[in-house]
Amino acid sequence: MSQESIRLAAVGDLHCTKASGSELRGLFAQAAESADILLLCGDLTDYGLPEEAHVLAEGLSVARIPAVAVLGNHDFESGQQDEVRRILMSAGVHVLDGEACEIHGIGFAGVKGFAGGYGRRALGPWGETTIKHFVNEAIQEALKFESSLAKLRTSQRIGVLHYSPILATVEGEPIEIFPFLGTSRLEEPLIRYPVQAVFHGHAHRGQTEGKTANNIPVYNVAKPLLQRTYPDRPPFRIVEIPKSEAVSM
Repeated sequence: MSQESIRLAAVGDLHCTKASGSELRGLFAQAAESADILLLCGDLTDYGLPEEAHVLAEGLSVARIPAVAVLGNHDFESGQQDEVRRILMSAGVHVLDGEACEIHGIGFAGVKGFAGGYGRRALGPWGETTIKHFVNEAIQEALKFESSLAKLRTSQRIGVLHYSPILATVEGEPIEIFPFLGTSRLEEPLIRYPVQAVFHGHAHRGQTEGKTANNIPVYNVAKPLLQRTYPDRPPFRIVEIPKSEAVSM
């Protein structure tokens, strides 16, 4: 760890398959050389299968730095998300779903998040019961995120999501799917409980950076986006947190 700062390496949308072991070991080895903490922003597996989670866990064994993760929609595909989470946690990963953790004096709050759209175009809980259930899922994820943020007692705090809390980092995707890439309901807790930075994935063709209404930096670290935007770099985003500020309050 450097004396001046703590380095975060963040990536999402790994979409690990049974054949991904060699690629992931190389990626995580590079991340461990470049950073002090690894952030994994959902869609860690391709079909949400325990076999895929085991491959991912084995790949993470080479990293030898603390890892914080949230699940993504792909991790729910097979209905075995609890087992995927258990496997990763058994490998030492802090998998957050409304919980919080502290590493090297930095607090991390995380949740998967959900869809629903942004601003005045966000879907409202009106009409059919199915629509109300959809909107309620987004509300419940936002409440979990707020609860996670409220638990932090560190001066430096980081938000970890899969779905985007702002429109800016999904722009570049087809406009028709914007409502399915995230929701501004996830931004509301960040206004009440500000953090130093937020990381998310999911939007493979979005933008790499944006800001919340209260100027919190938001980084889209979907692996396909990082590979396309920075073809000459390893596909993870490095953000440095000044070590002098990363202490408990």
